[in-house]
Amino acid sequence: MTTARDIMTNSAECARTSETLAEAAQKMRDLDVGALPICGDDDRLKGMITDRDIVVDCVAKGGDPQTAKVEEFTTAETVTIGADDSIEETLQTMIEHGVRRLPVIDGHDLIGMVSQANVAKNLPDDQVAKLVEAISAAPANN
Repeated sequence: MTTARDIMTNSAECARTSETLAEAAQKMRDLDVGALPICGDDDRLKGMITDRDIVVDCVAKGGDPQTAKVEEFTTAETVTIGADDSIEETLQTMIEHGVRRLPVIDGHDLIGMVSQANVAKNLPDDQVAKLVEAISAAPANN
């Protein structure tokens, strides 16, 4: 059985709740990613932040990403997947929640990220098509 652990990207660098949005954006640029998990001082997952969150929820509303803190943009609920959950469960979770990326947790520890591309590389075309269709129909949130 292929699991989330098998297909995930092993690096899961966090944006800290105390960092500014500009610092988070710089991490995204340096890592060449469009989203980062948000972690608190206790290293626990607190949410996700995307490049779109920074632009739409801060910059476009006249906010200053140099002073706005990541914690101000933490979502109330973050969808995750367990490291040992199957790729089919990962696919279903993405479809149900309309997300392109899932933090992978092992117990309480963030150990990686699974993206739509990770799933697409490991499933038959018909299942990938269902994922793309579901995400395309979902509001842009991740």
